[in-house]
Amino acid sequence: MECTRENSSARWMSNDRALLYCAGGGIGDSLLASVVARALRERYAGVDALTLPEHRSTLERVPDIGRVMVDEGDEREVAALVANERYDACVVTWATPRTARVPQLARVPVRVGQARRLYSYRFTHRVAVRSETGDVTSHWTDILLDYPRAIGCNTREHRPRFVPTAQDDDEAATVRFKHGLAAHEYIVLHPANAIASKRGMWPIAGWAALARALAERFGARVAVTGSPNDAEIVAAVCAASGALDLSGATGIGGFAALARDARAFVGITTGTMHVAAAAGAPTVGIFPFQSDYPERWAPLGERTGIVRASYPCHPGDTKERCADYACIAHLNLPHILAEVAALMA
Repeated sequence: MECTRENSSARWMSNDRALLYCAGGGIGDSLLASVVARALRERYAGVDALTLPEHRSTLERVPDIGRVMVDEGDEREVAALVANERYDACVVTWATPRTARVPQLARVPVRVGQARRLYSYRFTHRVAVRSETGDVTSHWTDILLDYPRAIGCNTREHRPRFVPTAQDDDEAATVRFKHGLAAHEYIVLHPANAIASKRGMWPIAGWAALARALAERFGARVAVTGSPNDAEIVAAVCAASGALDLSGATGIGGFAALARDARAFVGITTGTMHVAAAAGAPTVGIFPFQSDYPERWAPLGERTGIVRASYPCHPGDTKERCADYACIAHLNLPHILAEVAALMA
């Protein structure tokens, strides 16, 4: 198959490969976008990814993706890197002026991206995002799959996959040995999201009460995880509950292996929740804010559950500008424990 190179009489020889360009948001956004790579593999022999530096290690553990490249520095240099690979198609799942320009500069023949933007003319196929027209119930993976569907690619399996490496398994085993954790006899609790560490007003009491309740109800040790930015929050939760502090103890792959081998992962909705579910951990996602969309962002995996918001928010509250995070201070422990018990059963 040959495609005409845009604005040139030269011929573009097909390399039978496509590019997933997901450079924006958090780790969860890129992991969920990996289902686009699976859809593209229905048509193309190989699918690579171009993502943010901090997301690289996540996508390197997705079996549907081959090479993972980093989107940083001068965009013309990035475009030259992409051009050298001679991709037949590029799907952009996080559209910005930069992510629209790079594949065009690289002269990728088929470029799929978001409609209704000033830079959308740079895409050869433009997709209207359903969430912008009032859809709050479709899962985000299904919304993302509208992009590859625009060029005849699809997949019935919407669950992202995250496969820890042998080194990740060793890292998790080392942490378990150090702290005396036997596989499948502990529960991982993840109490913080990106907003928590930024605003410096995250209530501790609700998470400490949950840690104690999980230990008592299920007779398991509770290991509290978090990024290095969450260290202060995790330390406070552990000090108030007697749980084990594992903040910053592993990389993303080691965390996934640790969660996979736990009795359950319980945590607030964040990218870590999606990684745990994709790695195979029984996962309970807590959606405490009335402004959350559990149907859209629910964890996807073999055994997953969600706990919806039950505490009344102040009018107009969002997680970014809440005055007191009272819903976090008053987590619905009976509902959370029931959901965990259901997964374990």
